[in-house]
Amino acid sequence: MNRLPEGNAIVYCEGAFNTLNGKTAHGLVRFTNRYRVLSVVDSRYAGRDAGDVLDGNANRIPIFVSLERSVEVADGNARPATHFVVGLAPDGGRLSKTVRQDVKNAVSYGLNVDCGLHDYLSEDPEIMKLAARYGSKIRDIRKPPRIQKLHFFNGKIEAVKALKIAVLGTDSAIGKRTTAWLIVNGFKELGLGAELIGTGQTAWMQGVKYGIIMDSLVNDFVAGEIEHAVWTAWNEEKPDIIVIEGQGSLMNPAYPGGFEILAAGRPDIIILQHAPARLEYDGFPGYAIQPLRQQVQAIELLSGKPVVAITINHEGLSTDQIPSICDAIQKDVGLPVFDVLKDGVGAIIKILESYLK
Repeated sequence: MNRLPEGNAIVYCEGAFNTLNGKTAHGLVRFTNRYRVLSVVDSRYAGRDAGDVLDGNANRIPIFVSLERSVEVADGNARPATHFVVGLAPDGGRLSKTVRQDVKNAVSYGLNVDCGLHDYLSEDPEIMKLAARYGSKIRDIRKPPRIQKLHFFNGKIEAVKALKIAVLGTDSAIGKRTTAWLIVNGFKELGLGAELIGTGQTAWMQGVKYGIIMDSLVNDFVAGEIEHAVWTAWNEEKPDIIVIEGQGSLMNPAYPGGFEILAAGRPDIIILQHAPARLEYDGFPGYAIQPLRQQVQAIELLSGKPVVAITINHEGLSTDQIPSICDAIQKDVGLPVFDVLKDGVGAIIKILESYLK
């Protein structure tokens, strides 16, 4: 097992920090065991604190105008960078010419590069030639395992006795992973065993112990890989709770995730993450998000299990609006509603604890 953290990271998010396309960088700024995050690169916010920009809470991770400036400051602080992490998560996961050039610049500094996009740097001859020259290690986080290493669903999920909680969402890039981590850590603070099943590249970059990268798998093996990750966490740790990170959303036209998690992960209960101010699917104008009540009904019909709470993403809402909107959602769907990023997980943990009994 690799020791964590692996090194000092510069998180690259040029032009996308504090937008929906920067969600990987956001996750790393909020929490990661895999790296010590030194700084973020985004010229639009140069000179600002990353935590303050993102959540209004300074965390002493500075944002710099360029990779060059980030390296210079790290060296000056006697904490030289070891990793260049691509924190972008654009629609389709493609690598632009600008990002490719900045990756080449990072390699020329001798930095190891971790990238979660679908264009594999390890298959780029020019980048690999540079990596060999400067001694850099290139990791394509979304590159799938060989077919021979993948698992097919076989029913061993039934051996898992932990309370299984799925955190699904009404859209992509809506905060499912952040909510899942907060719930896992909330249970741990109570002295209970809890494990997160990561399902995307950002969770891997945050150092999740058990997980898959769902959107890069051959479809035949998605269910089996979900089952195997959940079963492995149970078999090795025997936790009280296993929380499964959702992907996309059940009715998203481009990222229809969630069904395999319900079918193969077989959660006991579901939490649904929702952004009340978001009326259309992210990146797809004209595609309206179905009403929350309909999404709850669809999840419960498919899974046969209850949605027990709604967690909200407060993007586009003022602080004054949040309480009344939560009340309106609760009256509409008849479920408790929480803003865990703003208010913490204490209240929702009390509800989830009751299902342990």
